[in-house]
Amino acid sequence: MIKNITLSAEVDVIEQAQRLAFEEGTTLNKLFQIWLEDYVARPEIGNQYQILMKKLTHVRPGRRFSREEANLR
Repeated sequence: MIKNITLSAEVDVIEQAQRLAFEEGTTLNKLFQIWLEDYVARPEIGNQYQILMKKLTHVRPGRRFSREEANLR
């Protein structure tokens, strides 16, 4: 189900955004939908990061590598 909402912005900014969206083959509506989905997903991304960090407890950041170590392949 889709719900309509009203947003406000400066006229020139809207016009510029519409031109860019058109050049990219999309619409402001579609770009907003994508942004909104990404925005809602942010807490989940943060949770995934925390889970990953817990899995990497054996990793000890902060050690500096020598030039020779950094260039080893």
